[in-house]
Amino acid sequence: MFAFVKYIRTFAAVMKKEKFYVVWAGVTPGIYTSWTECQLQTKGYEGAKFKSFDTREEAEHAFAASPYDYIKRNTSAGSTPSKPSQNADAPYPAAVLENSLAVDAACSGNPGAMEYRGVHVASRQQVFHYGPVYGTNNIGEFLAIVHGLALLKQKGFDMPIYSDSVNAIGWVKQKKCKTKLPRDSRTEQLFLLIERAEKWLRENTYSTPILKWETRQWGEIPADFGRK
Repeated sequence: MFAFVKYIRTFAAVMKKEKFYVVWAGVTPGIYTSWTECQLQTKGYEGAKFKSFDTREEAEHAFAASPYDYIKRNTSAGSTPSKPSQNADAPYPAAVLENSLAVDAACSGNPGAMEYRGVHVASRQQVFHYGPVYGTNNIGEFLAIVHGLALLKQKGFDMPIYSDSVNAIGWVKQKKCKTKLPRDSRTEQLFLLIERAEKWLRENTYSTPILKWETRQWGEIPADFGRK
């Protein structure tokens, strides 16, 4: 089995984690327990104000208080913005398949200290993380997709994977990480990971759709590290 699985948190537990959504301004203000309910109350509602909380106690306390104790005064999560909203608690566009896994990588310098992670889109909870290790962003994007494929196959979950990297998606389909990064003592650890990823792709079949995250229309991918 693909070596990355040792870094996996229990995926089922992450997906089942309950969150509470406070709607201060919407069709019917209140506390809701799913994104679908939150969207019904806020999507298209001008001046909508809402935020998610980890416990009902926190949500009840927040609902009894001013929304501006929790969100910025210029935040209008439910209004139609001129460009995609970066509000971490805003509902996703209707085109997004929420029962999915989003992956992304970040690199301090390119090459530099690289890390990647996977996030369950609906719950916005991190499912796995790897790094930092010396590498490039494209390599991280490639490894993140393969990590997600191996994880979903191991756990028996049927959901797509989103990536915002055209290069990485292409490399996965070709079963080859076509990096030009030199292999030396500093990158040896990374190349061993790449070889295991390529081996997994050659030896395994999967039905998981790998979808392009449309950043211009939808905003940053949920797995984004927020360092831009």
